[in-house]
Amino acid sequence: MQVEIMDQKNGMSSQDLDTKELLHHLEERGYRGRTVSIQHLAELQEEMEKRHSQGSFDEEFYGLRLVFFDFKVPESLPEARSIIVVAVPRPQAQVIFTFKGKRRELILPPTYVAYDQTRNRVAEVLNGVLKEKGYSVAPTSLPLKLLAARSGLTEYGRNNITYASGMGSFLQLVAFYSDLPCAEDMWGEARMMKQCENCQACRRSCPTGAISSDRFLLHADRCIVFHNEKKGDVPFPSWIDPSWHNCVQGCLHCQRVCPQDSKFMNWIVEREEFSQEETELLLKGTTAMSSTTLEKLKNLDLADPETLDYLPRNLRVFFELGKDPAIWNTVHGTEVKD
Repeated sequence: MQVEIMDQKNGMSSQDLDTKELLHHLEERGYRGRTVSIQHLAELQEEMEKRHSQGSFDEEFYGLRLVFFDFKVPESLPEARSIIVVAVPRPQAQVIFTFKGKRRELILPPTYVAYDQTRNRVAEVLNGVLKEKGYSVAPTSLPLKLLAARSGLTEYGRNNITYASGMGSFLQLVAFYSDLPCAEDMWGEARMMKQCENCQACRRSCPTGAISSDRFLLHADRCIVFHNEKKGDVPFPSWIDPSWHNCVQGCLHCQRVCPQDSKFMNWIVEREEFSQEETELLLKGTTAMSSTTLEKLKNLDLADPETLDYLPRNLRVFFELGKDPAIWNTVHGTEVKD
């Protein structure tokens, strides 16, 4: 049943474009979406602030990763009435590095490659559908996992990652404000998947103890992801065994063992390969590199200054450079004498 809501801005009613039609356009492209009323912004903010006040977030993690959220209606779209949240299936990306004559295949988890391009594609789809009806979209800075779970688009896993039907956790979440009237508000309580109730696979596979049995929220300060995305001059904590690292950025320990992800684990896209000379330059952290090398990094979303800063540290653990200072000195061009 369509609910008719008159749009005072352009005199059209929501019958000109109902929610189901919008979501159908997304599904035709392999995406999944939900809409919720703009009125739930306050609830999102309250839930995040409550978790913070209760001490659920490590303060360092909160300060580095969660303070950028903005729960105000954007000035660019003051008449926003709804939030459209979309899940896009995303693969892993394989990267090959060569060092000391040996080729090493490493993985970038879903969302690390083409993050902005994926968000832009969703914006193009939404604009293509909405503009001809007189509606607009604007970007958000919201807690996407919580928003998607509250909208019913996703459910949480025990690992605190969100899962969508037909995608597992191999997805990227994108959200936009819109002045499209929210004729069908899909807001509800966040839920954990029923399949997780009697499953401990992710908790057992997490080497750092980030997934615990004492609470639902992840101990984010124990997660490898938090540490391998810090600034490059911050060393890995001594309690992180080098063998625990498994990705250039991020981590896939909990996803690799999750039964809900078994269908997607082999979805790997081969992206780029770096020669020994290129690998050595990356390990040194030099900014003087060829246009060819820089283009490869751009294709992997590794060319921004922040990532280039911590990439050498992250790569070192895969070539055992962190264990032997002499080897690291050799890579830096310093002669090692007996």
